[in-house]
Amino acid sequence: MAKFELKLPKMGESVAEATITSWLKNVGDTIEADEAILEIATDKVDSEVPSEVDGTLVEVLFQVDDVVQVGQTIAIIEIDGDGASTPAPATTETAAPVASTVEAANAQVEKGIETAAPVDYSGSDSFYSPLVKNIAKEENISLQELESINGTGSNGRVTKNDILSYVADKKAGKTTTAAAPQTKTTAPASAPVQKPAAPVSVNGGDEIIEMTRMGKLISHHMIASVQTSAHVQSFIECDVTNIWNWRKKHKDAFAKREGENLTFTPIFMEAVAKALKEFPMMNIAVDGDNIIKRKNINLGMAAALPDGNLIVPVIKNADQLNLMGMAKAVNDLARRSRDGKLKPDDTQGGTYTVTNVGTFGSVLGTPIINQPQVGILALGAIRKVPAVVETPQGDFIGIRMKMFLSHSYDHRVVNGALGGQFVQRVAQLLEGFDDKREI
Repeated sequence: MAKFELKLPKMGESVAEATITSWLKNVGDTIEADEAILEIATDKVDSEVPSEVDGTLVEVLFQVDDVVQVGQTIAIIEIDGDGASTPAPATTETAAPVASTVEAANAQVEKGIETAAPVDYSGSDSFYSPLVKNIAKEENISLQELESINGTGSNGRVTKNDILSYVADKKAGKTTTAAAPQTKTTAPASAPVQKPAAPVSVNGGDEIIEMTRMGKLISHHMIASVQTSAHVQSFIECDVTNIWNWRKKHKDAFAKREGENLTFTPIFMEAVAKALKEFPMMNIAVDGDNIIKRKNINLGMAAALPDGNLIVPVIKNADQLNLMGMAKAVNDLARRSRDGKLKPDDTQGGTYTVTNVGTFGSVLGTPIINQPQVGILALGAIRKVPAVVETPQGDFIGIRMKMFLSHSYDHRVVNGALGGQFVQRVAQLLEGFDDKREI
């Protein structure tokens, strides 16, 4: 009998480690290839780790709550055969295949034949098990095709059955080649955070509550950001009366036609994307003494989770979306955030972040920058206020819908002029919103 080392797989360019949250299999359990063995959590999302081979779990090298580095061996699986085994094309047995094409694909995997030219799947931020990648290589499936497959596994993971079905459909002429995805960019890891030296006193009636895993990660990231960036804020008040009235006019028809709500968020995100297009030096990252000017505008959208924590899914290439597309993207990410169905790629590659502090009535906010970005915009609550209205006939006092925009930016690379001009431009775009437009 041979032993196979199951290693923590790569789950995205910026993910270097993961925390084990639960073991789904115990020592002595029989395991099939592509069957989930354990659940892990990263600072992005939770996921499952599948087996790469058929066999029996004989040793577990890490326990629940242990932090494991990508590439570390986490378990030992005993398999048929001689000699030690490292991750390689796996042997698998399948139930009766649905078609001869699937049967042929399985036969190739079982025999470990490598006839197709090597295909590099390392450029993807999505996780694919070695078994899935082996089948893809055998069938000469490109990375673009692999990323287009709708996975039925945890968090949309592509399983063995998913790719075998795709192979069968492809040979039957039922699939089309997916367009090449946009280049993904990733962030360097933050500097380690120093632990506080002074202990905190605890009195007899005090209750000690351990932070959740995500709470600890958020805490470390926030401290690291404050220690890294020179945070400066600019504030501007914005009249959004036209937007308020336009949404009120269209929201019911939109909900009836599209089956989802029309919120203010996509309108604000559209304005931010346009402003970043005009001020590209706000769409940058800092890497040591270098500035990385981002090609794509990927907007992070802070979303609340049911447990009270926040997560920041990313709208990729936000400047290329019209208002309808932006509304769909915002609703989709918000829904999947609440349901815990985000994929690792959904939270990667952000170049600028927007957070809505007005959800709970806050008028202003001083948000902390999401590293290695250099800016974050907080949207305050929309309030009905008396204001001076200028007209050709003279000034008068009227009731207007107004809000504050709070812009935090990194003063190491963004001076006050740029930071102020950017948030001013966002306000101008919102105040100039065309209330005659259709959606």
